[in-house]
Amino acid sequence: MSNPLDTDAGSELFSSYEAEMKLVQADLNQKLDQIPELTGEPRKAAVRQAERALEEAKEILDSMRLEKANIPAPSKQKTNQRFRNYETDVDSLSRKLKGLSDDRRALFGNRYTDDPTSDDQLAQRQQLLSGTDRLERSSGRLRESQRIANETEDIGRNTLADLSRQRETIVHTRGTLLESEGFTDRSNKTLRQMARRMATNKIITIAIITVLVVLIVAVIVSKFR
Repeated sequence: MSNPLDTDAGSELFSSYEAEMKLVQADLNQKLDQIPELTGEPRKAAVRQAERALEEAKEILDSMRLEKANIPAPSKQKTNQRFRNYETDVDSLSRKLKGLSDDRRALFGNRYTDDPTSDDQLAQRQQLLSGTDRLERSSGRLRESQRIANETEDIGRNTLADLSRQRETIVHTRGTLLESEGFTDRSNKTLRQMARRMATNKIITIAIITVLVVLIVAVIVSKFR
C-alpha cells in the first residue's frame, strides 16, 4: 500500500489529493470485497460502481501528476515515491476489478455455461439466431423501402424535368403566338391601307371616265350644230 501522508514534504494541494486518494481507495477496496459475494444484476451494479470509483482514482492520479511538477526540488524525491506507490495501488485495484468483471459465470449466474451442447446454451443460441433472422428480415424490408423511395425520387425528378421542358415549350409557343398576332395586326393595317387606296383609285377612275364622257358628248354636240 502507499506511504502514509507526509505533510512535511510536497505542496498542500498535493497532500489534499493524497487525502482524496485514500478515501477513494478505501471505498474501492470495500466495493471489490463485496463483488465476489454477488451474482447476476447485483454483481453487475457493484462492478459498475467499482468502475466509477476506479475512474475517480485515475482522475486524482492525473491531478497529482500535474501538481508534483510544482513541488520544490528538496521534497520532489519523496513526492515522486509516494506518487509511484499510488500508481502501483491503482494498477493493482484495476487488475483485480478486471478479474472480477471477466468472471462471466458470476455475472450471469447459473444460466451461463461454456458447454455449447447444454439446453440453456442451445436456447440462448436459438434466441440469438431468431433475433438475427428478424433483424435480417427488417433490414431487407428497409432496403426494399429504400429502393422504392429511390425509384419514386427518380420518377419525381424525371416528371419535374418533363414539366420544365413542357413549360419551355408553352412559353416558346406563347411567344410565337404573340409574334404571329403582331404580324396579323400589321397585315390587317396594310390591307386596310390598300383598301383605302383602291377606293380612292376607283373614285379617281370614275371621275376621269365621267370627264371624258362629258367631253365626248360636248364634242359630238358641237359638230351637229
